Amino acid sequence: MEWKGRRGSQNVEDRRGLSGKAVVGGGIGSIILVLVVLFMGGDPSDILSNVTSTPSNTEYVETEQDKELAEFVSVVLAETEDVWSTIFEKEGMVYREPTLVLFSGSVQSACGMAGAAVGPFYCPADEKLYIDLSFYDELQNKFQAPGDFAMAYVIAHEVGHHVQKLLGTSDEMAKIRNQVSEEEYNKYSVRLELQADYLAGVWAHHAQSIGILEEGDYEEALKAASAVGDDTIQKRARGYVVPESFTHGTSDQRKRWFSKGFKAGNLREGDTFNAVNL
Repeated sequence: MEWKGRRGSQNVEDRRGLSGKAVVGGGIGSIILVLVVLFMGGDPSDILSNVTSTPSNTEYVETEQDKELAEFVSVVLAETEDVWSTIFEKEGMVYREPTLVLFSGSVQSACGMAGAAVGPFYCPADEKLYIDLSFYDELQNKFQAPGDFAMAYVIAHEVGHHVQKLLGTSDEMAKIRNQVSEEEYNKYSVRLELQADYLAGVWAHHAQSIGILEEGDYEEALKAASAVGDDTIQKRARGYVVPESFTHGTSDQRKRWFSKGFKAGNLREGDTFNAVNL
């Protein structure tokens, strides 16, 4: 992605070095739940309420890689601001820009305390994206999804959840939560996440139209989408899959909806909630 020299967003809040050490209660089961449920967005309130914080004496020191990554995510956020502001304006709406919070170790959000282990997430209660830049190494090494546009996809997905918040989709999901069983709600959650993947694709479509995508960027995003499919994560974590516990969609579904958004470039074709075939 050709990002250097481009405008960075003013909506970045740097809390690195200010956080404590987050501890997730519940043992291995909770860690797996965090990976499957929280990874790549959604409403993290239920899980984060079980996270406690203890003070950390470790002083954060910014590395050269961290400095460059901070600049990179700021540029990506700025590009999403430009794209979604234009799309909303064409639809007769006003895009309210979210804030991206950089943190190290753990962070307090309106959805609760979260540690770096949960991965990047969006909190609809405060309309902020949260990311520990160490996730970039995890994306490359643990999930085998290297490349700057793989990281851009992650950010665009979280911004997609913000778009859902502005469109009222997140609020509708909150109403459904208390009306259906957990297994039934998981099905709605999958559709919510796949729509966020579609919206990430819509952003990538417009990023390509202004010429900032480089050869191989699209494939990097697809590889990242595949790496964070529920089936892939569950196989890695426990050796088998439990489809009824899926909350984000399979690798194939995530790739397919990102690709659909990339080709369409609009809001109209991203209605995952009424789609017959996901």
